[in-house]
Amino acid sequence: MTKKERNDLFYLCSLIEYTARKTNNKRGAIIQALGRTGIEKQLYDAQVNHCLSFEQVSDEIIEQYNIPDGDFDTITECKYTIPGFMDIGKLYSIMIEDCSKPGKEIDELMKIFSSYISDKISDFQTDVYYQNPSYLECSYQAGYLLD
Repeated sequence: MTKKERNDLFYLCSLIEYTARKTNNKRGAIIQALGRTGIEKQLYDAQVNHCLSFEQVSDEIIEQYNIPDGDFDTITECKYTIPGFMDIGKLYSIMIEDCSKPGKEIDELMKIFSSYISDKISDFQTDVYYQNPSYLECSYQAGYLLD
């Protein structure tokens, strides 16, 4: 991947995380709402959307794709400091880049955000999101959290 592609992927992952938090949805629900075409569009628009606030772009996505409010709130009751949405976006972008074959990044993005590992990363009552990306990648590929 080029530096531009990496930056765009990081932006998109952060935008997905931001939108999921804002709507209290699992990350996979955002992926499902966007679909492949929406994901491709957001990735294409990423370079321009960098100039806008995440809030504005997220609001536009929520409206355009009719994303309803969900009940997956892992922040309100959290007793600990939660990582920023861009920190989690960076984690996802690293995992996607490491796990995907060249040219298949969108496929891997859709798989990772829709997998069990995404829900585990989003459970801010645990320390899963602080784990080494290599551990998370191996756990993702194994289908369960490794001991």
